[in-house]
This record gives sequence, structure tokens and C-alpha cells, in this order.
Amino acid sequence: MFRIQGNEIDVVELRKRILGESCGAFVAFEGWVRNHHEGRAVRALKYTHHPVLAQKEGERVVAETLEKFEVTHALAVHRVGDLSIGDCAVVTLVSSSHREEAFAANRFLIDSIKSRVPIWKHESYVSGEVEWTAPRLETGEL
Repeated sequence: MFRIQGNEIDVVELRKRILGESCGAFVAFEGWVRNHHEGRAVRALKYTHHPVLAQKEGERVVAETLEKFEVTHALAVHRVGDLSIGDCAVVTLVSSSHREEAFAANRFLIDSIKSRVPIWKHESYVSGEVEWTAPRLETGEL
């Protein structure tokens, strides 16, 4: 499952979705809005996206994660809209029988989302500057 949403991410609810009796490992990654970037003080972030393409590519990334690694479940949620310092912007969760696969799959999942899914980050700095970052779109076929 891949989801894009404008409201807070409920990590506890998501964790319940991937529990299973065959799973001995669970790995989660939470990406939070921090108060600095490359030596500059950050005031806030805003994420925008291409709704259709972002959803399609996000689903493709989750499917690839499930195919490439011996994991039972994989899911990811990314927020869009205005976020404040400390807000959770993205979550990836993976469960599997063993920890090695869960760690590797989760790393692949978050790295692929950040590089392939068309979600743009607009960073507002305390200085008044605004900067945006686009995904590298390295390997996905949009």
C-alpha cells in the first residue's frame, strides 16, 4: 500500500496493518521536518505532488519492494501540504520473517520513494528564502 495524504500520519494504525504471526521482524522509518538544512535555519516545509503519477509510482515502488525482498508486508505514506518543524512527513514500514530482509527492504523503499515519486519539497528558511527540491526520477517509468 502506498498513500499520499494531507493530514497527520498515524504510525500506530499503520503498524497494525502489517503485523503477522509469520513475521519476526518489523522495521519502520519516519522522516520528520527538521529545523535546519545545509547550515540554514528552516521555518517550515510544504510538499506538493502530481496526484496521479505520484500515486502510480509509489504503488510501483511498494510492489517492487515486495518482489525484490523476502518480506511479508511493505507500505508507505507520504504527507503533502504545509508541515511544521517536528511533523512526520513520510513513513515506510516493512515486516518479514527475518531482520536482514526487513532492514534492506525498508532502505530500498524509502530511497526509491525519495528518488522516484514526483513529490516536491518547498523549504522555507528563517531568512525568508524558499527553495524547492524535486525527486531525481532515476529509475521509475512515469
